[in-house]
Amino acid sequence: MMLYPAAPEAAKRFVAFINASPTPFHAIQNAATRLEAAGFLKVKESDDWEKSVKPQGRYYFTRNQSSLLAFTIPPNWKPGMGVSIVATHVDSPNLRVRPVSKKSNLGYLQVGVETYGGGIWHSWFDRDLSLAGRVVVTKRDGSFQSKLIKVDRPLLRIPTLAIHLDRDVNSSFKFNQETEFVPIVGLIDSQLNAETNNLGNSSASSIQDNHHPALLSVLANELSVAPEEIHDFELHLYDTQPSVLGGINNEFIFSPRLDNMFSSFCALEAIADYAERSNFSLLEGNVNCIALFNHEEIGSVSTTGAESSLIPSLLQRLSPTPSLHFQSVARSFLVSADMGHAVHPNYASKHEENHRPRINGGMIIKTNAKQKYASDAIGTFLFKKLVELKGGKVQEFEVRNDIACGSTVGPMLSKIGLRTVDVGNAMLSMHSIRETGGSQDVQHAIDAFSSLFEGFAELDKALLVE
Repeated sequence: MMLYPAAPEAAKRFVAFINASPTPFHAIQNAATRLEAAGFLKVKESDDWEKSVKPQGRYYFTRNQSSLLAFTIPPNWKPGMGVSIVATHVDSPNLRVRPVSKKSNLGYLQVGVETYGGGIWHSWFDRDLSLAGRVVVTKRDGSFQSKLIKVDRPLLRIPTLAIHLDRDVNSSFKFNQETEFVPIVGLIDSQLNAETNNLGNSSASSIQDNHHPALLSVLANELSVAPEEIHDFELHLYDTQPSVLGGINNEFIFSPRLDNMFSSFCALEAIADYAERSNFSLLEGNVNCIALFNHEEIGSVSTTGAESSLIPSLLQRLSPTPSLHFQSVARSFLVSADMGHAVHPNYASKHEENHRPRINGGMIIKTNAKQKYASDAIGTFLFKKLVELKGGKVQEFEVRNDIACGSTVGPMLSKIGLRTVDVGNAMLSMHSIRETGGSQDVQHAIDAFSSLFEGFAELDKALLVE
């Protein structure tokens, strides 16, 4: 961190967080560590919450190592009260190792991968790539455990074709994602000299025949287990070049996975700071909550995505009768936080002329008449007033009529009946392996979410909507 003596402290903390979080699994683990340091207690969905969840408490739970909800309960809480929520996602477009990954061609060891989400895939060529994710291994007592892994050295690469063999590459770089987008991991000679771990195990739970023995050996060494003790895994490719602050005045963040680790980190910091600073004996108002979802980049339709039971089950468990549940929904407010498109100096015409957000210009309110974003006048008014309480500013974004609009977790969560606003921070190169955001915008987002937790209930009392 001494590299950036004049940089915003929040941005430096974010860079450390994202470098430690190459996958959603790692992000959720690191979020849990931060929450526990702020006094949050872990509960399980299988627990009896009537016994474990009490007023004046701070709690979190995870699902499948890849999504997390954390919430604080004020001392005056009773069922039927509202919930103030910041919802984000922790997944990003990337490449994932196939269940049967063993490939080889012309002397090269290769690893079969599948594309996840809508990535700018040409940005993955000629990068120093490695592996991270979770691995199911045998424990010493014979039981099984899902352990996280992050290989900290370059293992793989997807080389481009030399310009001498493709003279048109600069005018039209196209490639087949199945046959021309396969990483190399080594040379066959090294495989032949490697100690084999193929034990001829044909049991249903064995994966020894599905992957190169040398690859399994790397994983085994990282986890301090024998290769045959690896039973399954979910491995993501990631760029080993770390996230950094850049620009003349460290005004930028050059990083992978800004979409949407950025919003997730800011939501996490806001609720952790709120819990650490607050005198819970004096607090009134809503339950405050952050929701870090998985699978937004592929539609959110999973057990850990925004269309899952995570938010509905929280609302129902806090307000268990139908009448109390609907009272709680009516008193709640959701801030759907995802990254937004900064105006690009070389492609300014891609933005509507009056809706050109700038990096470090403050939070963006995202609006779409077709409800690809869930913002409406009530949600935007509430959010603007909350930002105003911290002295911040907002920017407006609507997509051009001749460009398709993306979406967020906001519209699917608003179906529950929650008042919702879609917001974000400005960035460039969204869905590239290296993206660009603003170092000052980290604190802008933390302030906005902190204002929601501190001031929403009081603000809501002053708003009449029939």
